[in-house]
Amino acid sequence: MKNLVELLVKSLVDNQEQVNVSETSGSSITVIEISVAPEDVGKIIGKEGRIANALRTVVKAAGAKQNKKVTVEIVTKDKEA
Repeated sequence: MKNLVELLVKSLVDNQEQVNVSETSGSSITVIEISVAPEDVGKIIGKEGRIANALRTVVKAAGAKQNKKVTVEIVTKDKEA
């Protein structure tokens, strides 16, 4: 699942080397956390959140096929001062 999300996100952003996808599995749900460069956040979210919702839909469908409940969170990396 993590590899699927990483492939999709890297195809959307300009700074592919700053994409970080982590997967945390709990007892009832798996959380996939996407971290991208601040200038790429808009590309992941999309207009009115359409791309983010599409990513969540794809992941939810892939998780349902494996009988898992999966959610996606988008996190930004802060620029260092």
